[in-house]
Amino acid sequence: MSVLDALQETLAGEHAALYTYGVLGARTSQAATPDLYDALTAGYRRHRARRDRLRVLVEEAGGVPVAAAAAYELDGPLLRAAQVEAAAVTIEESSTEALLALVAQSVGPVREWALTEATWSATWQLELGGEARTWPGAPELG
Repeated sequence: MSVLDALQETLAGEHAALYTYGVLGARTSQAATPDLYDALTAGYRRHRARRDRLRVLVEEAGGVPVAAAAAYELDGPLLRAAQVEAAAVTIEESSTEALLALVAQSVGPVREWALTEATWSATWQLELGGEARTWPGAPELG
């Protein structure tokens, strides 16, 4: 896999993450669960910035940034706060995996940026109620 391929895959994942965070935010009450709403808002903002940075990195690598899909399929109903939290943890697990794949394929500033973002996603899982893992982003090592 080339650096450009890894960038494109990571960007595609960020499109899906933003879509999902938008749905999760719409299914969360700022009045009833303010901490969850704030966490989802922070996650959405971080992923939006990440998506924007990835678009630039793809262009700098000579590619045309992959477009977002019209819609993404979500797993099951997201009606309760615990379901919303679990879905957000899944987003961060997937993001950590994709970013660490980018770390493995890149060097220099791209690698440093991807590692910083992977660390954020791995840590953010804990903020969202996820479990600490020995090898975040590498479930095959667990």
